[in-house]
Amino acid sequence: MITTQNLEMDFPLATAGDIAVINLESSRQRSWCRFWQAPERPGIAEYIVEQEQLTAQFLDDLSALDRSEALVHHLNIVDPESMRTALISAQVASMTHRFAEARSFLLQAEGRGTPPAAAERLALSVDQACGTRLEAVLGVRRRMAAESGRLEDLVPLGALLADLREFDEADQAYQQALGEYHDVSAFAVAWVCFQLGVLWGELVPETQSDRAAQWYRKAIEYLPCYVKARVHLAEIYLRARRFEEAEFLLIPALESGDPEVNWRLADVMAATGRIADAEAQMRAARSGFEALLGNHLLAFADHGAEFYSGSGNDAGKACELAKVNVANRPTLRAFEQAYATAIGAGQSDGASEILVAARERWGRTHAFGLSPLAARCTDFKDDAGSLDNGAAAEAERSDQQSMF
Repeated sequence: MITTQNLEMDFPLATAGDIAVINLESSRQRSWCRFWQAPERPGIAEYIVEQEQLTAQFLDDLSALDRSEALVHHLNIVDPESMRTALISAQVASMTHRFAEARSFLLQAEGRGTPPAAAERLALSVDQACGTRLEAVLGVRRRMAAESGRLEDLVPLGALLADLREFDEADQAYQQALGEYHDVSAFAVAWVCFQLGVLWGELVPETQSDRAAQWYRKAIEYLPCYVKARVHLAEIYLRARRFEEAEFLLIPALESGDPEVNWRLADVMAATGRIADAEAQMRAARSGFEALLGNHLLAFADHGAEFYSGSGNDAGKACELAKVNVANRPTLRAFEQAYATAIGAGQSDGASEILVAARERWGRTHAFGLSPLAARCTDFKDDAGSLDNGAAAEAERSDQQSMF
């Protein structure tokens, strides 16, 4: 049973979500018109990328990724050697999780004269997304948040703390972001509420569905079109067998084209005995994931792995996608997913290799001690005598190059 909790705080006032979306769309279209008229105009391409990122993040309009790549392609035609083109190329590459390319573009931008401070935020985001140099990233994130007190600095800090399994401190960072926010963006406030929902509904060792649901509901209250918040809340309702409420959340989100909406709706329909409808939604989900993975493999490898290891019913494909994801961004969560999908696919040798790699990269961290992989390492070590040939020695040799 899911109960309603009282979130004891004064929430920021914000522009009504529907109006915020209309304003975003109108501004985005005007910006594109200006860009096609004068693509080299200072600031216009950068502003479009920010708007398209909002469109992808909150509306799940994933064609925003294609439009952003089209913008980069055009900049490389009209202004190929500028530091600005390199920096924007890095940002768009990061949006689609092409992190190696993003790093390469950042180096180009610096070589063309971009001031280090201009590239610092993006470099931090790439390092954080890849689980690289996290001790240094954490230090910078703390400093930036302390100096500015801005939501834009506190939320990435909270996300990093959550990655490091410092859950209470992550919650404090998110709460501070809400408490000290004095602007009126519905997107910003909904973003923080969603992050809090994920924190308590998915990341903590003992998840708190009631607490997470309250935050997801708050995110949707600020931004009714927030597809990801609707999907995550629907998952909670589905587990609680509140099928009608889950379906009510998902139906309006179908127009986004996000295949995860079809997937969860298929689960709801199957649970309520509407088998033909469930099969139709599952076909749409499978087709949607195939299209996304074909166009933006690295951006959706983890989501695809989750789908195919669940209702998508293709354990082998899930395992391959999880391996692609962990190779691209070897975070602890990526290792956990890769290990679970390898076990699900019956690939015990592959699972053991993933376990060894996870221990070598993360074994010295506090976060690893809270991971289910830590217990598996102990079990595997007991069974095999050691984790692998020289794994401990290799971990020692590579310690200076690890994230901690």
